[in-house]
Amino acid sequence: MGSADIVPGVSGGTIALITGIYGHLVEAISRISFGFVKPLFKGDIRGFWTQMLDEIEFKFFIPLVLGIGVAFLTLAKVVTFCMEAYPAWTYSFFLGLIIASAVILFKKLNRINAKNIVFAIIGAVLTYIFVSLNPIAANHSLIVLFISGMIAICAMILPGISGSFLLLLLGQYKYMLNALHTLSIVEIIVFVIGALIGILGFSKLLNYLLKNHEEVTMAFLIGVMLGSLKVPGAEIINSVSMNFTGLFPCLIVAIIGFALIIILETRFDYME
Repeated sequence: MGSADIVPGVSGGTIALITGIYGHLVEAISRISFGFVKPLFKGDIRGFWTQMLDEIEFKFFIPLVLGIGVAFLTLAKVVTFCMEAYPAWTYSFFLGLIIASAVILFKKLNRINAKNIVFAIIGAVLTYIFVSLNPIAANHSLIVLFISGMIAICAMILPGISGSFLLLLLGQYKYMLNALHTLSIVEIIVFVIGALIGILGFSKLLNYLLKNHEEVTMAFLIGVMLGSLKVPGAEIINSVSMNFTGLFPCLIVAIIGFALIIILETRFDYME
């Protein structure tokens, strides 16, 4: 998930979906209400620990957060290098990942009806319009970084919507990537605090939608993924010659990305 979230156009939520932890992730986050803080005001340390352990699923979150953190710190330079040195191949790989993720999500629909099709079209159109926006020129004050963290994290847990691309639109992507490179502690902490507050609120809404309106939510997310294909597609078109020699290697790389996700999803289904 950390590797995916670094890349504009690819969602960590997509990776959570294909590895089978998405529903668990959203539900586990939505259960956190910080009710365990109340016993502290009464000096009840044991009650604090008991309620916190009951509210926060540490066995799930600790390896997940560590994995995302390690990816952020170690792969940021690798991903940016690939995007700059081999943009067409890199985005072709991302294209294959997104298409495969949409296929996997489609397989999870129990039925295809008019309502699901309408919501898929709405998701596709809204996402296409969104990713067509121009980046906003913004400053990098701590309050702006805090708000950017709140907004971007909501996208990061949605399959098909890239939190990194949202940061790009907010004018904070390169700045935060550089902050990770240089370990700018203050900026990173402020961004993370904003992200924590944002994800705690948004996850409750998402958990409600998945539990009460799962079909239309899934259909909408399929549309979101299809609409987001404009990002890697535009990068490929701008980076290679539109002929067989230029496009064939991109097609091969996209097929590799597609196959990788399908195999990964099959493997995780087997493990479950």
